[in-house]
Amino acid sequence: MLNIRIICVGKFKEKYWEAASAEYMKRLGAYCSVSVTEVKEEKLPAHASRADEENVIVKEGKSILDKIGAGDHVIALDIGGRELSSEDLAAKIAEISFTSSTIDFIIGGSLGLSREVKQRASLRLSFGKITLPHQLARIVLLEQIYRAFKINAGETYHK
Repeated sequence: MLNIRIICVGKFKEKYWEAASAEYMKRLGAYCSVSVTEVKEEKLPAHASRADEENVIVKEGKSILDKIGAGDHVIALDIGGRELSSEDLAAKIAEISFTSSTIDFIIGGSLGLSREVKQRASLRLSFGKITLPHQLARIVLLEQIYRAFKINAGETYHK
């Protein structure tokens, strides 16, 4: 069974995000092993300089990289990444499942991902040019992964 891991910066702050996440994780359980690993969101000083921001990005990046296994296939969410249709994402997940037992999807903090995390990823995935709060991005990602498994199974969820 394929392992799907979502490695993300920060925790949910509202119960409705937790409920939505739990629902999609429950649904995904029929298709894969799915887990979420949350890493600490670094604090940014009140009047942060660009250097302060870069320091936060690097620290969060190191925390993320520490959670990635050597043989894991990494897909990083990045606004500058490649846009895929739901069908294309489904095909990508199916393709990866032939060569890797674990796919790590990475969601950075509010400042984005470090250069090192982007370099570790085999695919930088974008949900478009819009900026999503990372809590919402996590729910959209879970839904799209669920949709991908439904597509690959030939089931009727996807329209």
